[in-house]
Amino acid sequence: MPETEMKCQLVEELSAFVEAAAAVASSTKAVNPGHRHAFHWPPPSPSYRYHLPRDAWSGSATFTAYGEEFQVEVAETRYGVFGRCHATWHEARGKDLSEMLKNLKNTAEPLFKRQLTIAQTLGRPDKFTGSLCQLEPLDLVKLLYCPDRDVANDAHIEIETHASWHIFGPALIWIIQDRKHPQRRSAQWCVLDLFEDLASFCDTPDLRDDAVSAIHDLIWDAEDDYCRTIFKAGVVLGGHVPTEIGGPVLLQCLHAPSKIGRRSAIHGLFHVVEWEATMRPQVAQALAECASIESDPLLKDFAEHMARDIAAGNYEHIQEPTFPEELVH
Repeated sequence: MPETEMKCQLVEELSAFVEAAAAVASSTKAVNPGHRHAFHWPPPSPSYRYHLPRDAWSGSATFTAYGEEFQVEVAETRYGVFGRCHATWHEARGKDLSEMLKNLKNTAEPLFKRQLTIAQTLGRPDKFTGSLCQLEPLDLVKLLYCPDRDVANDAHIEIETHASWHIFGPALIWIIQDRKHPQRRSAQWCVLDLFEDLASFCDTPDLRDDAVSAIHDLIWDAEDDYCRTIFKAGVVLGGHVPTEIGGPVLLQCLHAPSKIGRRSAIHGLFHVVEWEATMRPQVAQALAECASIESDPLLKDFAEHMARDIAAGNYEHIQEPTFPEELVH
């Protein structure tokens, strides 16, 4: 399939995926997915600690989980009963066979939960037991919306390794423009992290301009900063997009109706002047003017301090404020 056609198909199918998710959601407001919890598998091997010889694994048993039967190799020793399951790639120990199987099933739960979450996100009926590297581009893009942020992060890493395919750009821009999927903040954070190398995904001036425009709009009307996504948008424009592009956009965003967006712009402008010192007077003046009309006292103080830091050529800046309503999340 030609590259242009693949790009269009990816956007169309992603749009249908998001529309379907929005249709069954109780609201189109973004939800807070919480912090990312890194998934590490397999867990530590108990048999390794006890140095069991190979011939100790002479027994067999099974356990059942989620309607599936799993084969288990068993080793009965003076240290207890050990079991290992090759399908789940992990082990457990117990004082007897029953306790070992119970422990083996319970310790497999994080893996099962992850496999089920991936399958549910992709609309598949069974657990996903493969590798993300085996997935098609559309499935990788869908997984950016996975409620498990670690899965979304792994999908974003996989997309990054295939940037040379040059097919993801329009779909990633579409995600930044998304205002319907409840899990969009995590997906948008992943896209913004990819857009720190914008040229790898948006390899034409038109695509780059579309991406910058989408980031501007994300900042402009932000209702929340779940996953620190809006904050990240300011960092991308200020620190990773050429100064003559990102700087003017952030100056515009100082007047965004969203106070979350204005906070992002104020911080992002510090990165602009890190890269382009000749913009210090312009940015410092704009921040001072922003502070003079800012209605939120926290942002007013933030803009005033940032203006002084930039004017003085400081390499550090005041910490961005946290709004009272954000403290409850």
